Amino acid sequence: MYTVDRQSKMPKDTPVLQIDLASPVSVYNQITAGLRTLFVSGRFRPGDQLPTVRELALDLGVHHNTVAEAYRLLALEGWLDLRRGRGATVLERPSPNAEPEAEAQFVRRLEEVVAKAIADGVPNGTIAVELDSARRKVFSRKSFIRESGRR
Repeated sequence: MYTVDRQSKMPKDTPVLQIDLASPVSVYNQITAGLRTLFVSGRFRPGDQLPTVRELALDLGVHHNTVAEAYRLLALEGWLDLRRGRGATVLERPSPNAEPEAEAQFVRRLEEVVAKAIADGVPNGTIAVELDSARRKVFSRKSFIRESGRR
């Protein structure tokens, strides 16, 4: 498991990104999911600069094309503005209205995660507590940002 706390040029409060090179989940998907989580939770604000593709790739020990693919996917989702020579800038992204298909896909993925946890022997109580904890973490950060005037 690799953890990037912050780049040397970045402020001390820069969020943490973790990847697991032994995971069956592709590294670019791990980077995409990790950054998306940081965006949704408000750990990055619109206008913040992300590390360059090469800086993040070097810190994570992965090929620069892996990071570039993650950044491209996030740009397609409306999270990033990618410009040559300027790097990746976090954009303000309004919350979209979920389509029924997106909600159904979310339910399927959540059921798969819960089923895998049960198959791995994770107790039902732990699953319930951790699901609620994850929900509270994301929502509490979003409400803190709104209350403090950050968006």
